[in-house]
Amino acid sequence: MEVPTKMKSSQTYDEEDPVLERFHLLVNAPALFNSLVTALELDLFTIVSGGLSSFDEIRGATGLPPHSLRVLLYAVCTTGLLERRDGHYVNSRVAEEMLTGDTPDSWRHILVGWREVYYPAFAHLTEALRAGTNTALAAHPGSEPTLYQRLAHDPGLEAVFHRAMGAFTLRSVDALVESEQFASTRRLLDVGGGDGTTSTRLTARYPKLTSTIFDIPSVSHIAEQATAPSFGERVTVHPGDLFADPFPTGSDTVLFSHVLEIFSGEQITTLLAKAMDVLPPGGQVLIYGYNASDDETEGWYSARLTLYLNALASGQGMAYPAGNYEEWLRQAGFQQVRTLTGYPYEHGLHIGVKA
Repeated sequence: MEVPTKMKSSQTYDEEDPVLERFHLLVNAPALFNSLVTALELDLFTIVSGGLSSFDEIRGATGLPPHSLRVLLYAVCTTGLLERRDGHYVNSRVAEEMLTGDTPDSWRHILVGWREVYYPAFAHLTEALRAGTNTALAAHPGSEPTLYQRLAHDPGLEAVFHRAMGAFTLRSVDALVESEQFASTRRLLDVGGGDGTTSTRLTARYPKLTSTIFDIPSVSHIAEQATAPSFGERVTVHPGDLFADPFPTGSDTVLFSHVLEIFSGEQITTLLAKAMDVLPPGGQVLIYGYNASDDETEGWYSARLTLYLNALASGQGMAYPAGNYEEWLRQAGFQQVRTLTGYPYEHGLHIGVKA
């Protein structure tokens, strides 16, 4: 059959072009992402991993009507996460390793959180960028200027959010925990420590280390109820406002893990100066989080975080390049400033020492 002339003229791109392939993925990604989250909520990958691999077996385990299951299996198979072989379904290696089970670091928790909190905000991205502020925040009750504060008005969604944050932290925190920077730490101040995921991993790894989690009251309550009790006096919680309240004293290391990206450079310098004030001579500050590439052209996870921050979370901030953090550390008075790279999910560790 002859291809219409108009269609011929439009097919001028190299079909092997990776950017074209990425384009086709991007324009279909929202629907396919949601099919993946649905599959996780139905435990599809765990069901297949357990040996129920035929259509009828999966239908019995999920309870979906036949046509609905056909639709879902088709969508998930197009991603490559699920494969169909001789009438049976098989997990890909990636799905078997990353999408089965329901552990605290499960991608199920992460992706449900992104669907419920992050991604609805992206429909307002044009408006937010034009306004220069997080206009998508209007969908959440309250008058506070950041998502983190407003979530206190919706405990259910706040729990979903912190479960997702905790799960993703677990995906990246082990590399941080093994850093030699903590070998000499005895009293850690975990600023913006959330539900305590990072602090508990560090205290479990280093028997002589104690940690104080400093975060807003509603988040501190989560840590007090779910995390700190298991560690006795080794993990304590100090509720407060990062800017309005003084930092707790008595620590030899101050950690900002997945915190400073939320803020502007001026605010980050302010927080680093507060860290400087409470540290003893020789004390160190550690910044762990996403890093954009130096030319700000690479990093899918970093780009996603940056868009989320500006559309919804705080209306500012981004996954900054390492050079920005090093500059702010020096402005706050820290010496021996350096950056360690090679951490998972585009993370870096920035270090400064108080003279």
